[in-house]
Order: sequence, then structure tokens, then C-alpha cells
Amino acid sequence: MLVVLGTVGWAVVSNPRMSWDVVGHYLFHPAILDGLVLTCWLTVVTTFLGLVIGIVLAIMRLSSNMFISGMSGVYVWFFRGTPLLVQLIILYNLASLFPTLSISIPFGPTLLSANTNTLITPYVAAILGLCLHEAAYMAEIVRGGLLSFDKGQRHAADALGMTGWQKFMHVVLPQVLPSIIPPIGNQLIGMLKMTSLVSVIALSDLLYSVQLIYSRNYQTIPLLLVACFWYLVATTVLSGAQRLVERRFGKGIAVR
Repeated sequence: MLVVLGTVGWAVVSNPRMSWDVVGHYLFHPAILDGLVLTCWLTVVTTFLGLVIGIVLAIMRLSSNMFISGMSGVYVWFFRGTPLLVQLIILYNLASLFPTLSISIPFGPTLLSANTNTLITPYVAAILGLCLHEAAYMAEIVRGGLLSFDKGQRHAADALGMTGWQKFMHVVLPQVLPSIIPPIGNQLIGMLKMTSLVSVIALSDLLYSVQLIYSRNYQTIPLLLVACFWYLVATTVLSGAQRLVERRFGKGIAVR
């Protein structure tokens, strides 16, 4: 296997058509670096928003109220069951369905109104699409963590007279956090790569910046190698950070 991989690797590296000089020329090109920054920003923001929304959805899903639990279930069913690419395209073209977005009092006056094309820019569509999609997966991760918590310990905390906040911080969180950190880290790394889908709505992330350049100079493969290099660098950094966090919180946390 190593011989085969080595042979394939050497064939790629030594191929003059790979145009490694082009790769080196564009590796630190300002447009590429700007796209990389936007990709990292989208990753952090949408993962954070997705986690916040996911926590709310997980709590709703565990509610004894069937209507509230059902709403959360339908949300997760829809956003996990439809492709992210389709969701992004629908959001970006929302103006074709609703030319104007308004907030009004039922049977009363309109309080706020805005042109949908002005409001839903490629950047806004990307943020909304990515975080809403991510929230469905985060909800299941958090729900799984909460379900793994032993309810007997909650009763013991009640017997000690702990408040709701004290129970959460001193009993629930230290035991739930170690089980949800690894999948959340995996989702963060996955989100970094999923941001490449925003290129279809003309947002200048890393992939779209690369596409703009190779559409002018026709150096498709070398430019895609540049994108692959930076995706690998970013995922390697995130993977290292994930391992550090897992090592830090692997045995739970002590909140004082």
C-alpha cells in the first residue's frame, strides 16, 4: 500500500502539468487570503449561532409539551432531510417568493418593511443558511448529551437544596460537556468545509476566490490545489484545538 501511495504521490508531484510555480504564486495572493479569512469567519459565526439555536431546540425537544416538542422535531426533520445547497439557493432567491419582508400587527398597520433583495444579501443568506442547517445537528448532539445524564443525580441535587442554576453548573454541565465536545468539534470542522457551498451564491469565500482567478487564467487544477492547501491547514489547526479542548474537559469540569 505504501509503495502504491508513494508511486501515485511521485507521479503527481513530478507531473509538469501540475504547474507548481502557479501554486506557489497564488498561495499567498491577497484575494485568496481574503477568501480564507471570510471562510474562517463564516465557520466560527455559523457554528456558534447553530449551537445556540441547537441548545434551544434540544430543550424544546425534551419538553413534556407535545406541541413544543413537535415543533423542534419538525425543524430537525426538515433541515437534516434537505440538502444544505438547496437551502442556500432558496434563501438567496427568497425575493422571488416574497419581494417584500414586513413585520405587522395582525389585522393592523405594518411596523417595518424592507425589500427582500436589499435585506437578503449573499452574506446574510450564507449566515442564515449555514447556521439554521447546523442548528438541526447541534440540537441532536445536545439532546443526546442531556439524555445521557443520570436523573438520579438531579434528584440528589434537589435533596441538597440546590437552585436550578447550581444544578446545571455543578451537576449537569460537568457530566454532559465531555460527551458533547467531540461531536461539536467534528461539526465545527465539517462546517469549515461546508462553507465552500456559499460559492454558488457568489460570496467571496476561499473557493469562490479561487474560482474567480482560474476563470481568468484557466489554471484550474493549480488554483484548486491552493484551496486544498488552505482547507487542510485550517482543518489541521481546528483538529489540534479540538484535541486540546477534549483533553482539558475529558474528565469533566469543576465549576466553583
